[in-house]
Amino acid sequence: MHQIAELLHLAFRQEDAIYRIGRIAKAVCDGGFSLKKLFAVFVAIWEMFGCILADHPLTPAGQALDLTGYELVFCDEFDGNALDTEAWRHRGVGPRRGGFNSAETVRVKDGNLIITAGYLENGAYGAGWYTGAIALNRLYKNGYFEIRCKCNPGGDFWSAFWIQAKHPYDHDISKGGPGGAELDIFEAMAGADKNKTVRNSVSQTIHCNGGDDDPEHIDSRVLGFFKGNNIYEEYNTYGLEWTEEEYIFYINGVETTRSAFSKGVSQVEEEVIVSLEIPDEITKEKDFTTAFIVDYVKIWQKAE
Repeated sequence: MHQIAELLHLAFRQEDAIYRIGRIAKAVCDGGFSLKKLFAVFVAIWEMFGCILADHPLTPAGQALDLTGYELVFCDEFDGNALDTEAWRHRGVGPRRGGFNSAETVRVKDGNLIITAGYLENGAYGAGWYTGAIALNRLYKNGYFEIRCKCNPGGDFWSAFWIQAKHPYDHDISKGGPGGAELDIFEAMAGADKNKTVRNSVSQTIHCNGGDDDPEHIDSRVLGFFKGNNIYEEYNTYGLEWTEEEYIFYINGVETTRSAFSKGVSQVEEEVIVSLEIPDEITKEKDFTTAFIVDYVKIWQKAE
């Protein structure tokens, strides 16, 4: 199968769409036959062709999240009327791609963290497009990381929840991942797509350096594009289980994909980030605004 995938020049996510048919079929055989499970196999086959031919998103279809043996070590449900600065800090304030990150775009209201994006004539850094990002003050290694949120609608800007080491792009430090990586638990980058299914999907990606001999080459793997449930109007959960062996990604408590790309999982503590990302070029009129709404961020780790 791998040789066929190479012959067809398939990306990892497309190759994995083929393999997941076998995984779903095995689950059907192991768990006993039902029409619902048979339907899941047919859906997997249909989505495989969509993924290979047009890079269409897949329905999460892996194992259910099981937090047995884990304990909750961090929880922010954004109660109150201000960001908890003992837990969080504003990240990357100043110039960012086609605009600026600024603390003035971040607020807590009605039990939600709200990060807005828009054009400000009198922003902290002058006139321009503004958005924001926050990061936990404490660094984490291993565990299960989850956000519950509504992504920002409208396109251009995109919602993201991610974990990043201090030097994920340094060839000699990252060493293909064990020395640190960037783990994009989700990015909702298809908000402007005309196809409703594509628009309501997110990407899950790993970035590092040191997977080959070229220090200038960033090693990146888009693990897949996966469907959420009306992600701009309804709350969805996005999670990552970071173990000693691999990264396991989830949407709404169902596994989407797993990987140890490129030379193994990170062995260092990393930064947990919530952001509304700004593109290099904004196509919107100056009266455009959009908001990323977060219900909670939670982290579990193995009980000692």
